Amino acid sequence: MAHLASRRTRALALPVGLALTASLGFLPTATATAAPTGEQAAARVRTDGPKLSYVVNTRGGHGTVKNVEKAIAKAGGTVVITYEQIGVIVVHSQNPAFGETIRRVRGVESAGATRTNPIVPQATKDVGAIAQPLTAEQAAAAAADAKAGEDPLEPLQWSLPAIKADKAHQKSLGSKKVTVAVIDTGVDDTHPDLAPNFDSGASANCVSGAPDTTAGSWRPAAGESDHGTHVAGTIAAAKNGSGVTGVAPGVKVSGIKVSNPSGFFYTEAVVCGFIWAAERGVEVTNNSYYTDPWLFTCKNDADQGALVDALTRAVKYAERRGTVNVAAAGNSRHDLALDAIEDTTSPNDTEPVTRTIDPSACPDIPTMLPGVVTVSATGAKGLKSSYSNYGKGIIDVAAPGGDSTVYQTPEPPAVNGLILSTLPGGRFGYKAGTSMASPHVAGVVALIKSRHPYASPAAVKALLTLQADAKACGEPYDINGDGVIDAVCEGGKNDNGFYGAGVVDALDAVRW
Repeated sequence: MAHLASRRTRALALPVGLALTASLGFLPTATATAAPTGEQAAARVRTDGPKLSYVVNTRGGHGTVKNVEKAIAKAGGTVVITYEQIGVIVVHSQNPAFGETIRRVRGVESAGATRTNPIVPQATKDVGAIAQPLTAEQAAAAAADAKAGEDPLEPLQWSLPAIKADKAHQKSLGSKKVTVAVIDTGVDDTHPDLAPNFDSGASANCVSGAPDTTAGSWRPAAGESDHGTHVAGTIAAAKNGSGVTGVAPGVKVSGIKVSNPSGFFYTEAVVCGFIWAAERGVEVTNNSYYTDPWLFTCKNDADQGALVDALTRAVKYAERRGTVNVAAAGNSRHDLALDAIEDTTSPNDTEPVTRTIDPSACPDIPTMLPGVVTVSATGAKGLKSSYSNYGKGIIDVAAPGGDSTVYQTPEPPAVNGLILSTLPGGRFGYKAGTSMASPHVAGVVALIKSRHPYASPAAVKALLTLQADAKACGEPYDINGDGVIDAVCEGGKNDNGFYGAGVVDALDAVRW
């Protein structure tokens, strides 16, 4: 199943709480007893270590932040940007003891390295399988099947009627006053299906941790992932008589690029993405990734805990500013409600180790952060997709993400069980994953916000779940029919581990 998305863009056993510096062998030769102070102490700061990026989380307040910035300089750090509104400072340092040193500074609540690999070019990370291209024959057949008012490729988009988006479009396409930010690998705004709805003012490149608003900086460079462009089309591809149709084809979409050229989504970039969206008044963000390098990021580790802290602050800030944040649940087939999951892939930017984690203490971020709408994926037959994560009390809603036709085959005229959407360079192609399910939900949220422009994020999320079509667990889940149960769904029809409150409903979103 090479066409299916991998672990959402994404040994030696070590205790979960082992500090990152220790695991990398970067411990200082002698343990300091106090933070360096004065010129003599500053002169003793080592700068011969690997150049790493850090987030330093302060107690807030202008005075506290400024004092911490001074301490950062004394500890051998260089401030990249300060997000004073949430008390987060992005720092670069080559002092191997920087994290340990700065955590002892008054006013610092947490601090940690955002990566285990130095800030240098890295091997490319898999950010989701390469799209399966749309063939000319499929396009021609679809155009022949298109009904009046449909875009020519819409007959291939089985996911639209699966959430009643086709019927919703007869009532409303959504409001141009609503913007959905695609926090992802970049969006090609020159695509004919995206250009009419693109909001360049809400777009930026956040890879460094600081926003770059240079025109086109939000686009994927040649050879970079098409992931974000595909996501954007699912949300808001224009209903313009050509190509595909988005779930909310009348709303605006923006691109906030947060993955570096090697495909890694590091904390400083993701923090920047949420802050940028919030400051631009974006109504919805879509997050179809996990924050590297940890599939699960453990709060009881000094470095990892700082990453959870920084992202939690950023997500809460965006929500306070009126943004609804939607995220993919992940493609690892994990029951996220369990108290013990084996993670063999982290850290994914150096050498992974095998560790057993408890998701309540080691959340998948940002999807498991408080307030985020967590989305599982369904296939063309409406069942949980074979790869989708799940979990009672974790999944909020479900939406089409596609699946192999070996498991779930769509009804004609659709010919592929994956999700068809836009690709860079004016192309179209198929992908599958919870990465594709999440933008369906972001599109429905945009329709709700269009209908209720003054509704708070809490009210919008309440409507999303109330409008969802409840779906029971059904028969024991044997998706490949081999007689072995592949996953266990817990809960009742209105709230269970596979589908949460149910499959989102675009028609109810425009008429309630």
